[in-house]
Amino acid sequence: MSMKLFDEIPTQRPPTPLLDTLDTPAGLHEMTLSQLRQVADELRAYLLYSVGVSGGHFGAGLGVVELTVALHRALDTPYDRLVWDVGHQAYPHKILTGRREALKSIRQYGGLAAFPRREESPFDTFGVGHSSTSISAALGMALSARTKGEKRRVCAVIGDGALTAGMAFEALAHAGHVDANLLVVLNDNEMSISENVGGMASYLTRILTSKPYAAMRENSKRVLSHLPGALEFARRTEEHVKGMISPATLFEEMGFNYIGPIDGHDLAALNQALEALRDQQGPQFLHVRTRKGRGFRPAESDPIGFHAITKLEKAPPTPPRVDATTPPDSSLRPKPKPGDSLRPKPRSDDSLRPKPRKYCNVFGDWLCDMAAADPRLIGITPAMREGSDLIRFSQTYPGRYYDVAIAEQHAVTLAAGMACEAMKPVVAIYSTFLQRGYDQLIHDVAVQHLDVTFAIDRAGLVGEDGPTHHGALDLSYLRCVPGMVILAPADEAECRAMLTTAYHHQGPAAVRYPRGTGPGSEIPSDLEARVAIGEAEPRRRGKGVALLAFGSLNTPAAEVAERLDATHINMRSVKPLDRETIMAAAHDHDLLVTLEENVVAGGAGSGVNELLAAEGIQVAVLNLGIPDAFVEHGKPAELLRDCGLDADGIEAAIRRRLNTNND
Repeated sequence: MSMKLFDEIPTQRPPTPLLDTLDTPAGLHEMTLSQLRQVADELRAYLLYSVGVSGGHFGAGLGVVELTVALHRALDTPYDRLVWDVGHQAYPHKILTGRREALKSIRQYGGLAAFPRREESPFDTFGVGHSSTSISAALGMALSARTKGEKRRVCAVIGDGALTAGMAFEALAHAGHVDANLLVVLNDNEMSISENVGGMASYLTRILTSKPYAAMRENSKRVLSHLPGALEFARRTEEHVKGMISPATLFEEMGFNYIGPIDGHDLAALNQALEALRDQQGPQFLHVRTRKGRGFRPAESDPIGFHAITKLEKAPPTPPRVDATTPPDSSLRPKPKPGDSLRPKPRSDDSLRPKPRKYCNVFGDWLCDMAAADPRLIGITPAMREGSDLIRFSQTYPGRYYDVAIAEQHAVTLAAGMACEAMKPVVAIYSTFLQRGYDQLIHDVAVQHLDVTFAIDRAGLVGEDGPTHHGALDLSYLRCVPGMVILAPADEAECRAMLTTAYHHQGPAAVRYPRGTGPGSEIPSDLEARVAIGEAEPRRRGKGVALLAFGSLNTPAAEVAERLDATHINMRSVKPLDRETIMAAAHDHDLLVTLEENVVAGGAGSGVNELLAAEGIQVAVLNLGIPDAFVEHGKPAELLRDCGLDADGIEAAIRRRLNTNND
């Protein structure tokens, strides 16, 4: 039975009679191979439909439909532990584990989380979001089961992209050392979000998929098995064959029994392999070859473009058709009102404003412009070429572009080594992922006061990907690092100017900017614009209350300042702070209000408090920011509202404080 292929995303819910009977994966255990294939086809159809409704990660899930069915059939989940790496590929898993209809709410406010999450389902054994954690987590579960004497099977599913991270190999080595009963499934689709890069990825692609190993292994077994006393010799011969032509030796030297590669879309082969490995003792390694976007032809052709999609918008109503051979119906024309002029109306001020641009695009353009001006510039990213908009830079300056794969720690230290040689590295990284390279930022860059620029994307509340991806901590964890310069732009023009400023600063400097578009400021095309480090920008003079706004919250601050006739100051620099401006504001106002899209604890507002305390200045201060909690997923506007960081919430908080002070 061949796999069903799709050319378009279904706009109506497809019929899924067999899938609808599965509220848990237990029903898979008794199904025939033909029924399992039908479930896989229905699962793929429903996945296409539901992601079309909600948007979300797309290609990875399509590639593991058969693998997901086979794993849940072979294992007794959730008693047996199934750990997915990252979770981009876990949509089929969610469908099979009681969340079929809820999948249409994924990544939406109040809906399913974008990744596996323990609080969401007992089948989600480990919460993920960052890559390369699955083997470590699964190993901990396997060792716990052994300690308690439980016959619990544990399986980790990791992609070839995630396997490029050192953490994964650390876990593999440990599992072999302790001889844990652990199954590791390598989902090898030759893709992560971008193309896999690095020696290991090339090694896996060239060698692991070659035919000579499989052929020589089978031939040697067949010939030697007929010779008297040759079984031990056959085993040793097989080891030598593997060592000559297969990286299986790499995993077997770590203590794993390696099987594969096998076709990850062949349910019969998957069932046979998993049944053979399921009850084996010791570390087992199954190499599965899949194709990202499998079953949906456009995604197979463009796996990067279809890594994730936005939801399909409903088509607008079709306008009435006008026959070109007859005069148009005058009733379709807008009727002029009294006093209307027949001359075109001038455009409103809004129509003259520049179209808002994404901050990541502002960075991408700046990087190319600065690279043209300075041959010392080097661009570095940990597998975030598309997300950080490094595509044009990678194509224009391939010799100065380094994608180090999912290795944030390595990315930071690589930049430090380049800075030692008087190069000018720029590390493009998401706020949430820089957390993984924090030790390297401190010890390798800051302690040595090396000239590294950090372009920190996705700062603040990023939206539907939830607490594992919000950039809510960077001001706090960066502000405490000695010698670190931290800048936060209020708009697109400031973002470009601050990148130039940070780049020319001698020492570690970071520009942190949010996901999505800015307010629509005009962006200069040259590289002359800069900001003065540690110098704020007063934007409105008021009385009573002074709003000290950092970064993205300057937009609601401007609105609140108008409502309350308050002073509005764009602080620009988180570290160092503008001491003179803060002290003057404290002298001239009754209440200072700090605003930041970062946790209040240890953030920019804390810096203002520390400065005032150090200067011995007593003034009422209200620190507003993200509360001391992990914020859930939803649209950024919804999350800002819930955190009290929209204009209405800020105004209400200020009025409450003023009323309290008056009492």
